Amino acid sequence: MLSIMKQDHLRVKSDLKLLNQVQQWFENFCLQHLSQLGWSESQLYRLNLALAEGFTNAVRHAHHALPPETTIEIDVSLWIDRLEIRIWDHGKPFNPDAIAEPEPGTLQVGGYGWFLLRRLADNVVYERGTDGRNCLLIVKYGQKGQH
Repeated sequence: MLSIMKQDHLRVKSDLKLLNQVQQWFENFCLQHLSQLGWSESQLYRLNLALAEGFTNAVRHAHHALPPETTIEIDVSLWIDRLEIRIWDHGKPFNPDAIAEPEPGTLQVGGYGWFLLRRLADNVVYERGTDGRNCLLIVKYGQKGQH
């Protein structure tokens, strides 16, 4: 059974101005734990971009009608074969399957963030927790477990 090697947790308010702080926290985690495991700079950049997309979606969409003091929690877990990012919000749930994938060469309003997330990560899962929070799970496999 595989176990978590390293993990960290961050709680921030719903404020887009905190995106730099979120990304810096994640970057520090990566520099401290992933670089020596052979994760490439390209993989780390993609993960940081996925985190930024997930965080801004939580602030802009899930929490748009909630007070800015409403918190977003982020967990990062490093397993031997993968990295998992969980972004927890308190907004109303949505159905990601209802978002139409943008047609190449056309413009549409919305849907690009979810499309981008699925391209940046190996697995993306959105679900409603039993505690009433939403969780966006972003998974990226390391070199050895690469899909």
